[in-house]
Amino acid sequence: MNLRLLGLGGAAALALFALQPAAGAAEPACGLDNGEKATGEPIVVGGINGNAPPGDFSGGTDAAAAYFKCVNDNGGIHGRPIEYIVENDQWNPELAAQVATKLVKDRGVVALVGNGSVVSMAVNAKLYKDENVMAMASACAISDCYENANIVSTNQGPLPSGIGALKFAIEELGTEHAACIGFNIPNNGGWACDWMGKYMESQGRKSTALLMDPAAVDLNSVYLQALAEGVDTILLMLPAGPALGILKVAEEQDGRDMFKWVSPTPLYDPTVPGALGDYWNDSLYVNIELAPFDSDGPDNRNWNAVMDAYGREDDRRDTFSQSGYVSAKFFVEALLEMDPGSIDRASVTEAIKSISGKTSDLLCGPYYVGDFDRHMPNHAGRMVVFRDGRFDVVRECYDIESSYLDPIREQERQLGLTQ
Repeated sequence: MNLRLLGLGGAAALALFALQPAAGAAEPACGLDNGEKATGEPIVVGGINGNAPPGDFSGGTDAAAAYFKCVNDNGGIHGRPIEYIVENDQWNPELAAQVATKLVKDRGVVALVGNGSVVSMAVNAKLYKDENVMAMASACAISDCYENANIVSTNQGPLPSGIGALKFAIEELGTEHAACIGFNIPNNGGWACDWMGKYMESQGRKSTALLMDPAAVDLNSVYLQALAEGVDTILLMLPAGPALGILKVAEEQDGRDMFKWVSPTPLYDPTVPGALGDYWNDSLYVNIELAPFDSDGPDNRNWNAVMDAYGREDDRRDTFSQSGYVSAKFFVEALLEMDPGSIDRASVTEAIKSISGKTSDLLCGPYYVGDFDRHMPNHAGRMVVFRDGRFDVVRECYDIESSYLDPIREQERQLGLTQ
């Protein structure tokens, strides 16, 4: 199998619109919610996504763009509209540096919101710090994103979500030895699978990392390697496309019952049920970072309403989109507490760092930023199982145990969010 498995096409792509979240509220609520179009001096905000093979991370910027349009139709930031400029780094490090420089230095954005990119976070972390600009990201998947003073993401990323999946697998499925299958990217698959191994060891269990070269994917070989290692559980630490490829290989060899199958959030995607079949009923468990797409909380309903009213027809409505909505909402709320005449990068950076104790039905815990050298406010999730063409929740919000979170928990104590 080859890199085409990193994207979704055919029936799976068509399923994107066949399994959309439940309809939102009739009218979206945004910002001042006064129905008056903002006409003052624009506040320039940027966003960077990675949308090219091997993956589409545009959901966060799509949702942020829709939310900002809604805000601009509802008074803006006390009369000032948000001018939102989105760039696609196309998974190209050189281009990632160029578009960040364009936004931060040339356009002078006050902040970046909704960012989703593997490449940009690693390439531009120093730039953000040097230029004193904050990125309220929505789709992070590498260590650089969570271990940086100027980046905070609403999504969990692979480390907490993967450990959350393993915690469930140990407690509910009897896992003793798990294979962590990921890409051989040090700050992605290597980083996450290494912490999976530490977690499994702390629980008296075993873990084996099976890392693939993302430029030469051989899914048959990695599946056979899992068989040879004698593991009882497979953790699919992969984007949805190659994860589905592994599941296809297993189905072709009737290997479903050879392992327990778990995954972090990427497999919780509107396209996935259409790509699976009855073969995987009650056999595939996924940890999800935000609320279910069809949940009835006010923010989830409003996310749908905003996307219905202000999004494009082809905008993704995935976890990254939910995350982009939350990032944009909390960003706007921070700006609305400021003097609109004195908004600049320095004051916005200070306002973002002052965010603490924000809540949303989309999240399992409080959202905060703070003036710290790393950020991971979202580290508790839910567990779902694939069943009859949909995902059903089998465990509500629960947190993980990992020494990786020790500095994060200390931050929460300092902010008074925990005892």
